This record gives sequence, C-alpha cells and structure tokens, in this order.
Amino acid sequence: MSKHQKAIIYAILAALLYAISAPISKILLNEIHPALMASLLYWGAGIGLSGVVLIQRAFQGVPPKENRLTKNELPFIIGMILLDILAPILLMIGLNMTTAANASLLNNFEIVATSIIALFYFKEKISPRLWFAIFLVTLSSALLSFEDLNSFSFSIGSLFVILACTGWGLENNFTRVLSKKNPLQIVIMKGLGAGFGSLIIAVVAGDFSINFQYIVMALILGFLAYGLSITLYVRAQRDLGASRTSAYYAFSPFMGTAISLVLFRQIPTFTFLMALSIMLVGAYLVYSDH
Repeated sequence: MSKHQKAIIYAILAALLYAISAPISKILLNEIHPALMASLLYWGAGIGLSGVVLIQRAFQGVPPKENRLTKNELPFIIGMILLDILAPILLMIGLNMTTAANASLLNNFEIVATSIIALFYFKEKISPRLWFAIFLVTLSSALLSFEDLNSFSFSIGSLFVILACTGWGLENNFTRVLSKKNPLQIVIMKGLGAGFGSLIIAVVAGDFSINFQYIVMALILGFLAYGLSITLYVRAQRDLGASRTSAYYAFSPFMGTAISLVLFRQIPTFTFLMALSIMLVGAYLVYSDH
C-alpha cells in the first residue's frame, strides 16, 4: 500500500472517530458545562495518548524515530493550543443552542475555512471544482444558520458552530506546519495544553461541576474523538496536505448527522434536508477533486 493510500485511510478513520463527538457531547452537556466539557475532551486526548506512548515503550521498546518539535515551531504550537481552547468552547456553546444534527452538518464549514486559509497562507492550489464545492458548503451552512427562512430568524447556536469551524480551519493549517513532526507528541501537547487552558476558563467562569460518571465518559470520548482522531489526521496531512485531508474528513459531519438523527429521534425539517442535499454535492466535489 502506497503512502498516499495509507494517508487516505488515516483521514477516513479520523473522520469516523470524530463523528461520534457531537451527538455524545450533546448528551453529556446535560450534566457538564461547555467550558469544562471542552477541557475534558482535550484532557482525555492528552492523557489517553500519553498512556498509549507508555504502553508502546513497555511492549515494543524504543518507538520508531520521529522528528521532534523545536523552538522554530513555537509560534505555531502556541497558536494551535490557543485555537484548541477557543474552538471547542464555541462548539459546546453552539451545541447547547442548536440540534446535534445541525451542529454535525455545519462541521463541514471547516472545509471552507481550512481551504481558504491554505490558499492564502500556504498557496495550496484550489481548482474551479473545489471553489464551487466551497460555495455549496457555504450556501448549505447559511441555510442551516436560519431557524425560519420565512422570517429570517437567525440561529445563534449555528453561528457559534461556524465560528468554531473557522477556528479549527486556522488550527488545521497551523497543524500542517507541524505534521512532519511526531504526531503523538503534537496531539499530547494539544490535549494537555488546551485541556489546561479550558479548565482555567471553566473555573473562572464558575462552570466547574463534579459528576464522576459523566466526567469519565467525557474523558473516554476525548481520547477517541479527539486523541486518536487528531493523531490519524496529522498523519494524513503529511502526504495529503491541509485542504485534501480536510476533504476526506468531510465524511465525518454526515456520519455524525446520521447518528444524531437516530439517537435523538429527530424528524428532519425541509430546510435541513435541502441543506443536506447541497452539502452532499459539495462534499462529493471536494472528494472527487484531484
């Protein structure tokens, strides 16, 4: 199997793991405040992957040699951690104010943000097909952002999700700079750094609450949906680039949407189905673009 094919598999597996995040987080938010929830998800990623590293060393000896992070990457590391503090909190706030299905589908806006930033910052090529896909995803996101198209009642929850996706789009490009380095080291740094920062915000905001059962579930969700998912995402970026990896990652919102509709027994509205149809076409164009 070629490096390119392996990278595609990594990107799709990353999408599968992240798909469970929105619907399960929606349930956990009934008992955990948004800032604390964001902190626990990243703590789960950082602590979980630290355990993976220890197990690897115990049973396999010295792990395969990877390039380590240096001082030259410090600005991108700081930017990555700050965005990883802000974006999940915005997402959790948005999840509290909109449906899990809406939030899952709106996660596709991350493709738009990642691609546009990749164009201007990294000069990655964007074909006419990809531009049209970006337009369709943006149009679909706009439709989902209005609760009532007849009265143009804007959904504040959707706005928070879109802001989170924009933050992650910028963070994806910062991570791209680091993608040649040790992915486990990157994600552990992400997890512990962002988890600590979000925890401080939760304590200062008075959002700290203790429910042991829910905290454990949030940590496990963080390990799977953030830790393993981001590790695979970083591995994929090495050979696919930021915009291409984001394209394969576009499978995740649709899987998350399907899980949400089943889990919460929601009946999709006409606007939602229209947005879903447009989003599917946009995601297909991104996937098929070469």
